[in-house]
Amino acid sequence: MKAFVVDKYKKKGALRLVAMPEPALEANDVLVRIQATAVNPLDSKLRDGEFKLILPYRPPFVLGHDVAGTVVRVGAAVRRLKVGDEIYARPRDHRIGTFAEFIAINEADVALKPKNLSMAEAASIPLVGLTAWQALVELAKVKPGQKVFIQAGSSGVGTFAIQLAKHLGATVATTTSTKNVDLVKSLGADVVIDYKTQDFEKVVSGYDLVLNSQDAKTLDKSFGVLKPGGQLISISGPPDPAFAKERGLNLFLKLVLHLLSRGVRKKAKRLGMRYSFLFMRAQGQQLGEIASLIESGVIRPVVDKVFPFEKTGDALAYVETGRAKGKVIIAVAD
Repeated sequence: MKAFVVDKYKKKGALRLVAMPEPALEANDVLVRIQATAVNPLDSKLRDGEFKLILPYRPPFVLGHDVAGTVVRVGAAVRRLKVGDEIYARPRDHRIGTFAEFIAINEADVALKPKNLSMAEAASIPLVGLTAWQALVELAKVKPGQKVFIQAGSSGVGTFAIQLAKHLGATVATTTSTKNVDLVKSLGADVVIDYKTQDFEKVVSGYDLVLNSQDAKTLDKSFGVLKPGGQLISISGPPDPAFAKERGLNLFLKLVLHLLSRGVRKKAKRLGMRYSFLFMRAQGQQLGEIASLIESGVIRPVVDKVFPFEKTGDALAYVETGRAKGKVIIAVAD
């Protein structure tokens, strides 16, 4: 099969198209012929070596965290899926690699593709959908009547999280640029802040939850929009001790993450608020629930551009400009 590999950790490094053997299939795996994948900022971060401490991939490795495709073979212990099933998934950490023609995925990470989506649309969902679900449903347990502030509403996570928060009954505020105001309003945002002309701290206050995906400065300012007892969930860091414990990291890494997050945790405690770092995990059952919402019309995908497989490097570069609305897709096969 063909795949794009990262030869070494490198800022803005080029991906190389190589021939590789077909992935080996374990008992609980399905082999998927990849028809579409998507690019996420996480791919750039892994290529650049930003997560080497917690995700020590050894080059050469294949990037890619989203997949939509067809099951072509199943492992001996697989019971839920069969050859010919159209699926979508976010493969678990250390088993990523969707910038390729085939991938072996644990059955537990896989769900049937939403029937009303194309392969390209379905590939836009898994990572951002699971991130939003695990933040809003699992961690924050958002309830009707609460107020949720979502940073970067036109991003991949933002476009999904706005729709999910509205479905959960929340009032939703978000930030975006002038050209994307209509987009985020169409997704359900009640309060839209143009970050180029407005300071969100001066527009919103008394919120129950902030979902942060931006830099440290924005993270710090986000405390100003929360009410006492409010919760700040960040998907961009810094990782906290709870994350280190959950991942089973060694004592040295636990200490590093304790120090990295000490400032934000102390501020949260002083203000009577809660801080959590979220690094989403693969979860096929949650993708099944998300598929039901998509099929019922509650959530729709937002796709910016579709690149051919041979232009995977260009797709990654486009995402790195920060101008993409929703998700950028790579069409791997028909």
